[in-house]
Amino acid sequence: MITSLTVPEAADASRFGPKAANLARLGHSGLSIPDGFCLDAEAYRMQVRALGLEAEARSVFSATSSAEARRHALSMKLGLLDQPIVPVVLDPLLTAWRQANTGTPTVVRSSALVEDQLGANFAGQFESFLGVESEADFITGVRSCWGALWTTRALRYMASHAIDPADTAMAVLVQPLVSALCAGGGLSRVAGVDSADRMILSATWGLGSSIAQGEVTPDRYELTRDGNLTNITTGRKDHQVGCIHRQEPVTQAVPSALAAQPCLSEAQAVELGQMLLRVEHLMGMPVEIEWALDSSGFQLLQARPLRMEPAAAPDAMWQGRPRLSGHPAGVGWSTGRACVIHCECELARVAPGDILVTKVAGPALSHLLTYVAGVVAERGGSTSHLASLARERGIPMVLGVFDATQRIPDRATVAVDGVAGVVRWLA
Repeated sequence: MITSLTVPEAADASRFGPKAANLARLGHSGLSIPDGFCLDAEAYRMQVRALGLEAEARSVFSATSSAEARRHALSMKLGLLDQPIVPVVLDPLLTAWRQANTGTPTVVRSSALVEDQLGANFAGQFESFLGVESEADFITGVRSCWGALWTTRALRYMASHAIDPADTAMAVLVQPLVSALCAGGGLSRVAGVDSADRMILSATWGLGSSIAQGEVTPDRYELTRDGNLTNITTGRKDHQVGCIHRQEPVTQAVPSALAAQPCLSEAQAVELGQMLLRVEHLMGMPVEIEWALDSSGFQLLQARPLRMEPAAAPDAMWQGRPRLSGHPAGVGWSTGRACVIHCECELARVAPGDILVTKVAGPALSHLLTYVAGVVAERGGSTSHLASLARERGIPMVLGVFDATQRIPDRATVAVDGVAGVVRWLA
């Protein structure tokens, strides 16, 4: 049930999930990834059977009421989180952990059999635990990854994609934490007139979780597919998530002089762009990646399919209207009523067909994508988790729009161009 990422079996997505399997394939092709090992999804199934939870699992989506469904889901989570792991799984798992634990903090990552697929990428819907150092925390991380299959957020997402959690399973990916100088994402294709010729990279200081969660506006690098860097837009990187040994990764302020500097040199951006093209070639489709840069060079952390969509032509009535620009998520054109939100307690105001305008658009807002017409956020970039989910659903989104909640009037009619990265409204 334990397989090193270096062996051919690790590329079996039916056992280890597409996240782990894709990483293994990248490593086998010569691309740089962090070392690590995978725990087979069969271990999850064995734990469920040993705890007698199979009936509970089947009852979540067959329940006759939402309250009953929540009770069954809670039983699944509590059982997986609280009950001891069966020895047939625990013993080899701890052996692998002790052999791999060389004093470097560890990352424990969910790798569900249903994620990182075209049309169902699950970006940000499961769990990752950074900076794990003790054996007890490692075991808690594994249990929590199993339990993540039964969280409200994940269940909503699965329901919207007609996926029954009882029909799938959760593998776990264990790797050393990359002590990142900077990190970010990349898109091997960009929608628009010249989409076939452009790639996008994003970057911020420290670990990439601040980009994934939409908490910073990252640097944006535009490249042609023949290796030319055509534009660098410096982001608003006023804080970073950093690794401090013997502690969990912490959020730290970034000095203003450093925040204004691009994270990558031109040569580094071109090198990363070449790696992005290699990933696309290996997977045989447009891709989005996550990466980190440490003292040894670039490390690829994830690769998933990228949905592409042709650009829409804006209606002529919007020309000349007030506008703001930001980072496009890459799909869609839509209009609707602006619902300006300053706090999560206001989310109940968001109605079907609204354009959500907010400060931070993190993956916890994914359930809103089932009914909003578009999203505008002051923070975030094209490679955030919510941007990935928006592309999947064809929802136009523009992120990193400075002062959007102050400048866009609440209840105004708004147009969002998710390809050009432009927001307009009727004054």
